Amino acid sequence: MDLVTGGTGFVGSHVVRALLARGRAVRCLVRAGSRRENLEGLPIEIVVGDLTDAASLIPALSGVRTLYHVAADYRLWARNPNELYRANAGGTDNVLAAASAAGVDRVVHTSSVAALGLTRDGSPADETTPVERSRIIGHYKKSKYDAERVALSWAARGLPVVIVNPSTPVGEGDIKPTPTGQLIVDFLNRRMPAYVDTGLNLVDVRDVAAGHLAAAEKGRVGERYILGNRDMTLREILETLARLTGLPAPRVRLPHWIPLTAAAVATGAARVTGRPPRVSLESVRMSTHRMFFDAGKAIRDLGLPQTPVDEALSRAVAWFREKGYVGR
Repeated sequence: MDLVTGGTGFVGSHVVRALLARGRAVRCLVRAGSRRENLEGLPIEIVVGDLTDAASLIPALSGVRTLYHVAADYRLWARNPNELYRANAGGTDNVLAAASAAGVDRVVHTSSVAALGLTRDGSPADETTPVERSRIIGHYKKSKYDAERVALSWAARGLPVVIVNPSTPVGEGDIKPTPTGQLIVDFLNRRMPAYVDTGLNLVDVRDVAAGHLAAAEKGRVGERYILGNRDMTLREILETLARLTGLPAPRVRLPHWIPLTAAAVATGAARVTGRPPRVSLESVRMSTHRMFFDAGKAIRDLGLPQTPVDEALSRAVAWFREKGYVGR
């Protein structure tokens, strides 16, 4: 039996499908109020629980041989940032403690490139690039860094934990959507009149799922593996979307101070209203850096697939259109 936390989400649902395709018996830990459309019709067992409720994790891990801990509170703005730390760092400690008590054979912990360091010159970073917590932007990234430290501490205590660090997944099933999925939706809805000078490493979400399974089979305990593919500037991403859709790409490049100012105002208002800002200050501050990464270790050691990013973007576009995200 394999347990997937976060199976209702974007990456987690693809991990579930990849496991089912291998003929595995799959159980998903699901919060009571989670949207479950990504799991509809799948032959899985569902256990209701919460990472912040340690007692609820005990039945979820009963009889489990491999744990894929994919769940996270992925918000770039939270009125109460402590919620991010409780779910991401505290929740990781809870689920790994339960996994240790249950005697699981393998744990794959889904971290993020958000927990890794960036190079000063914008060249691709890797698993060895130094990182200082004080230099990490925002509570979400800091909470993922803290969660990774928790996972490494459990590995040091003998729990067979392998860590994967997805870059920026794209593809179908991005129901919330993620910030990158929202960028695609905004492009399709003609809500992107301009862009800023930034960059991301994009990867097909199906390849990310395959990387999780490969990490369980081939990964070394206590090691990290970047699950990524292609470094692209935001302009290149938008031009690719333009080519795939026939819609025009924005031509105006804004200096960073303009969206920083707008996001600061919107985030300030959000603290008063409690409603998330359309663009958070944290996300705009992240965009002042090119977040490029080298996935060579995962390609070499895990056999991480490298599906052309254009194919993943094309599937994402088709899925957002099919599900009614365009024209809202």
